[in-house]
Amino acid sequence: MESLEAELERARDLDADELADAIESIGFECTRCGGCCTGYAPDEPGGAPVGEGTDDPDTDCHGGGPDDREPHTATVFPDEVRAVADAAESEYGESYDWRDVARPMPFGLSEGKDGEPAGETFEWALATDDCGDCTFYEETDGQGACTVHDARPLICRTYPFSVALDGTSQPMGEAVDAEGVVRAHECEGLGRDISRADAEELAASLKERAVRELEEAIGVRDGYDPTAAERAAGDAVVFDSEGPKEADGTPIDGD
Repeated sequence: MESLEAELERARDLDADELADAIESIGFECTRCGGCCTGYAPDEPGGAPVGEGTDDPDTDCHGGGPDDREPHTATVFPDEVRAVADAAESEYGESYDWRDVARPMPFGLSEGKDGEPAGETFEWALATDDCGDCTFYEETDGQGACTVHDARPLICRTYPFSVALDGTSQPMGEAVDAEGVVRAHECEGLGRDISRADAEELAASLKERAVRELEEAIGVRDGYDPTAAERAAGDAVVFDSEGPKEADGTPIDGD
């Protein structure tokens, strides 16, 4: 396996025109179905571990109960958390803190005191509601929309595509199509015509995301502190490129 630094150089050297060619070849048009923003049935790819969803039987989730759904999981970088919070404040006219936007990525965590997450994780995921849908997802007459669309994270801007480099994320299960280093993941919008301009815009974001994911991975690796949990006020510690944080985004000070 290549080092993260070598993969980062590969990401920086990606040819955006070639990525756009691949996206054009595969084809894509967003149908606003909401599939990439909402919770999952337990047998669908991409959801959080079984048992992470709500257990409120009175919550109506897209015509079903919450016990049949697992939370949507979309990775978000620390600076993106702040950007989404600012956008949400502008949209709704009220204050949004870190935990309104992001939660510790559930993979690898267990249930601690008072049902709060416990353990260590290395990513943030966008916050979800009781149905496991992204907090910023709205649906009207069967069409989905993002209420912070202009500030949405790179993972949202580039779905359903990823690049096949070590250290980058491959969201929502196995790829269903591929062209060069570009991978396409399950989405009903695949195979549809896409303009060259839209393909180029998507390709630029895809390259940026690959670079950012590898920079983040290197930052997490270099800043990992195995003693952080001893200084944490809560049971969960999230290591990101800015250092260890509490579940609510509060930095954990060093010795």
